[in-house]
Amino acid sequence: MFMSWEQTISGKIIYGPEAEVIEGYIVVEDGIIKEVHEKKNDSQLIIAPCFVNAHTHIGDSVCKDPVLGETVGHYVKRDLDQLVKPPDGFKHRILNSTPHDEMIEAMKSSICDMNYTGTYAFADFREGGVNGINDLKEALSSSEIERRIFARPVKTENTEELRTELDDILACADGLGMSGTNDMDMSILETAREQTAKYGATFAIHSGENNRSDIDMALSLDPDILIHMTHAEASDLKKVAEEDIPIVVCPRSNFITGVGMSPVAKMLDEGIKVAVGTDNVMLNSVNMFSEMEILAKIFGIEDRQVFMMCTLMGATILGLENTGSILEGNKAKIMIINGDSSNLTGTREIISGIVRRARPDDILSVII
Repeated sequence: MFMSWEQTISGKIIYGPEAEVIEGYIVVEDGIIKEVHEKKNDSQLIIAPCFVNAHTHIGDSVCKDPVLGETVGHYVKRDLDQLVKPPDGFKHRILNSTPHDEMIEAMKSSICDMNYTGTYAFADFREGGVNGINDLKEALSSSEIERRIFARPVKTENTEELRTELDDILACADGLGMSGTNDMDMSILETAREQTAKYGATFAIHSGENNRSDIDMALSLDPDILIHMTHAEASDLKKVAEEDIPIVVCPRSNFITGVGMSPVAKMLDEGIKVAVGTDNVMLNSVNMFSEMEILAKIFGIEDRQVFMMCTLMGATILGLENTGSILEGNKAKIMIINGDSSNLTGTREIISGIVRRARPDDILSVII
């Protein structure tokens, strides 16, 4: 028998699609935000929408201390291809050699960590074809976190086998999340794009991460989502804007692999929808607070814009309906933050405080 429930929460509310800070209370009924009222109160609680992690590889959770490259003197000469390029990069060798049960438990840990750190939804670029999809679904079986699964095929040598595998993948995933055009034959990617369109699914592709050489080819595939675009030039961004293709950036990942900084401000200036992901779990935790701090302090992106990139923009790009902001009728995907914690007490600008200094331990509870 279904038991109806209702909860009223007072505090400072980050409200609506413009992330306006108001004082008041919200009423949540059976997981839906029924009412939002402005009313002065003394509560130090901050009621905020949860994060959307728009690009992850949580299968990587089995290895969190990879060798990033050759050590030269006091420095590590980083090699992105050696680390992640399919099919023989370090991460792929690890994934292929990890026992099934160990893989599932590692992914479960990262899913729990996303919940703990305020993330209610994520997009995973799942390796391993149908088996990889099934592994992720098994890891998610006891979680209420929302997800988008963008898989990739394993059998790429024979066109007919590829088409058959793509049919099987697209029957149980939300789309394809392909590596860049420098990593595999263009004919494979063209077949993948064709099959994705047939299913009305999402076609996402890594592009411009290590250098600019794969951007034109990626754009020729008419992608639904671009990942990274670290080395995009003004002409590339103009074309992306004209074709209304969203971009997901991964600041910490790009720093640790040494590929540089995405031109996020220029993307936003062009009117491109930009969301944020934490990328490979072997390189970074799934903590979106850390991504916000880097975007604000190092990239110099305005605080409110950073917050919206990590919440509403991710929900919009991934097609997560009625989420991403605190609004009447939306699902109650919210985190309750202690504005009087040792870390946040004295904060005068709520959005700036959350973006620039908040941490997971400032969260009192998460409702997803």
